[in-house]
Amino acid sequence: MTKVNSITAAYLDTSFYHPVRDPVWGSIMLSDGFKSLVSSPVLQKMNRIRQLGPTYLVYPGAVHTRFIHSLGVYHIGYRMIRRLLTFDSCPTVTVQDVNTFLAACLLHDLGHFPYTHSLKELPLKKHEALTGEYILAEPLVSLIKDALEIDPAIPAAIVDTTMESTDATVLFFRNILSGVLDPDKLDYLTRDAFFCGVPYGTQDIEFVLSAIYPHPERGISILPSGIPSVENILFSKYLMYKAVYWHKTVRCATGMIKKAIIASLESGALTPDDLYGLDDESLIQEGRGEGASRLFDMVHDRILFKMTHEVVFDDTNPAHVALLDLKKRGEEEAKLAERLSCDSSSVIIDVPENITFETTLPVYDNGTFRSFTGRAGLETFSDPLRKIRIFADPSVAEKARRIQWN
Repeated sequence: MTKVNSITAAYLDTSFYHPVRDPVWGSIMLSDGFKSLVSSPVLQKMNRIRQLGPTYLVYPGAVHTRFIHSLGVYHIGYRMIRRLLTFDSCPTVTVQDVNTFLAACLLHDLGHFPYTHSLKELPLKKHEALTGEYILAEPLVSLIKDALEIDPAIPAAIVDTTMESTDATVLFFRNILSGVLDPDKLDYLTRDAFFCGVPYGTQDIEFVLSAIYPHPERGISILPSGIPSVENILFSKYLMYKAVYWHKTVRCATGMIKKAIIASLESGALTPDDLYGLDDESLIQEGRGEGASRLFDMVHDRILFKMTHEVVFDDTNPAHVALLDLKKRGEEEAKLAERLSCDSSSVIIDVPENITFETTLPVYDNGTFRSFTGRAGLETFSDPLRKIRIFADPSVAEKARRIQWN
């Protein structure tokens, strides 16, 4: 270990002594600077955004927040850096570098929208770009400078990959924060599984961390013994999408919130700029307008639409591909509503985005790096994950089921 890295390791071992109790990871340790950051109103806003949006309607325990998830990402990031520093091949990492990376971990979801993926398809700024903007604006920019003694532009660039950078530190930490074994994925899979009460997403974090090795460009590589852990992450991700994230009732509630937001935008009750910086409750309070209030209230009271049709998405079917366009999907919903003699707010066509369960990462084996492509082995499963579903208001659901649609 170089002298600089020895100093950094000692800093990690001695300067993080404020514990935050977490049901998933135990004690998450903060330094004085990070304690100030965590206590700020800017970060506390994330306590008012549920990590999984309306998933609690299916899994009542899923009420954990973006805030506690962000603390978990910070915690795993801390442990990753501490592990990498034990290797002589680890690039030089200063105390300032560590604080910069941990700040990026803690703040990575600061710009996230409420109700998880309800706003994902709308023409809005990416939440990573919003995070970068928040970091570089008051009051956070001054707080980061004073509490951590780092340049806020660097953690902003680590999170927001649209910011062009040739800085080696930025690129090194970007690869760690947004890679195969990134702390974000390791926390959310395990945390979401914990709070939903399902076993599918749980990761063997101790073993995963013991199997990582520094990589000069990619940030992290894996030892051969860790390959099954990578495959487990991919398979866990698949199972969590199947059982939790894309559960039909979760998709229905998410679709209702999305349709309510679109109605609010169309009525002028909301503008795109209004959506930035909202939490769950303020979204519902402000997102009112023709057709929107009813949908918000129905989700709030768990009076949900009923699924009337379900077909496997076929990317060779032009009609299916057309539904990926939000405008064309709305037009198809309007046609269905006309056939049902109901308002277009009573019909939802839900099309999940394309998700991959394959990844490539370097493996450190006998002194050299080689490439490894991990797959979740999904070709052995007969039930495709990506499905188009139609949901209809309970008042017209029976009639909708009798309509032929494909």
